Amino acid sequence: MVSNGIEILAAFIVYLGIMVAIGLLYYKKTHTVSDYILGSRGLNRYVAALSAEASDMSGWLLLGLPGLAYISGMSAIWVALGLIIGTFLNWKFVAKRLRIYTHLANDSLTLPDFFRNRFNDKSDILGGISSVFILIFFLIYTSAQFVSGGKLFNTVFGIDYTAALLIGSLIVVAYTFTGGFKAVCLTDFIQGVLMFFALLSVPIAAMILIGGPAETLAGISQINPDLLNPFIDGESGSPLTFIAIVSMLAWGLGYFGQPHILVRFMAIKKPEEITEARNVAMIWVIISLLSAVAIGLIGKIFLSQPLVGSDSETVFMVMTGEVFFSFLAGIIYCGILAAIMSTASSQLLVSASAVSQDLYKAFLKKDAKDKELIWVSRFSVLFVAVIAIGLAIDPNSFVFSIVSYAWAGFGAAFGPAILMALFWKRTTRQGALAGIIIGGLTVLIWKQFAFFGLYEIVPGFILSMLAIYVVSKMTPEPDDSMIAVFEETEKALKESN
Repeated sequence: MVSNGIEILAAFIVYLGIMVAIGLLYYKKTHTVSDYILGSRGLNRYVAALSAEASDMSGWLLLGLPGLAYISGMSAIWVALGLIIGTFLNWKFVAKRLRIYTHLANDSLTLPDFFRNRFNDKSDILGGISSVFILIFFLIYTSAQFVSGGKLFNTVFGIDYTAALLIGSLIVVAYTFTGGFKAVCLTDFIQGVLMFFALLSVPIAAMILIGGPAETLAGISQINPDLLNPFIDGESGSPLTFIAIVSMLAWGLGYFGQPHILVRFMAIKKPEEITEARNVAMIWVIISLLSAVAIGLIGKIFLSQPLVGSDSETVFMVMTGEVFFSFLAGIIYCGILAAIMSTASSQLLVSASAVSQDLYKAFLKKDAKDKELIWVSRFSVLFVAVIAIGLAIDPNSFVFSIVSYAWAGFGAAFGPAILMALFWKRTTRQGALAGIIIGGLTVLIWKQFAFFGLYEIVPGFILSMLAIYVVSKMTPEPDDSMIAVFEETEKALKESN
């Protein structure tokens, strides 16, 4: 327990009250399923940028990555570098094209919806399979956010982990259930600003207390000089292998297939705003990732009591409690809660849309009205949350490991399919289906055996790409209507530049 000050509790109550109030406000403004799932494509550039990055980084940014840096040292920078590169490539090459294409492809609201419309899939098999993988990997991913929430309330208030897990989960479910996409994106924007402030303030304050950057680096080197070498695992003292570096950089591949990030691109108001949104997003992500690594490294010298095992992921929380007085610490802790809430709410919402749009409407009730679909979405939020809570019940879980599994699953299942659908007009429905299945299954299987110590996203991504290409070449070419929409997208893209 970091502190039991009433000031910390007051900061939490004020912050959570604001988040729930936003959810209730947008509950009254949500009238159509497009409002609930995609905000009627009305996000401005700044909200889109911070919402995409806040929902992307999650509690992993404030728990998992600092924890990795605390254990392994500067070698964690390879993960950060891979994510920075992946973020840039996603905004540069995917964002605008996806925004335009999803609008022209029958105003697609979800990723499975886009696949269905892009490939004229009358059978709905493509959308259905996509939805199944979305549910599988988001159950895993959402459970990581709930683990983060449990660790936060347990560390800060000393609450039993299970009770802490339930409290954090209920808060997220409350405003996701009521407000939908616009509420989630507005709260993401607020939470993105708060996360940025939290990530910057803690390492700077800690370094000042230590005596400055030079003293901090000298202290870390005195403990273990390997911690400052990016080519050595600071925990074992062994040089990083080529496979280890590739595996960490490969985190960047995951961006192309993350539904909760891609949906922000689809929802931005105008394609022309994407360039400025990208600039905002890149500033945020570079500073935030480097700060997260710095927190882990500085924690090694700043904390008098070493953190062992999964407790290493509480380094940011423990440092906050020692650096700041109670109320300010409470605001910083809200930054951690912000990271958790922004991602968990986005993941619950995408899961809900997969159930309502891509399973319920596609297979059970094609003529379902908007009001009915909104309620199906809301109850889907509850369903997914309950299962995710069950998966998160182990207090010794590592947030980093859980997120890496789900990240790889989405990256391999959907990343190649998105890229090929957007950039190769010869891609066929059968090819996309093969790629999604092969990519998703490769991750699920590879994870169990950990062949060669290679991160599962690498073989999953490569095999998915190959499957799409080979199967597309073996099946009939896309029909004229599919080619026409592809070419219309190309034309609109050139006009928007």
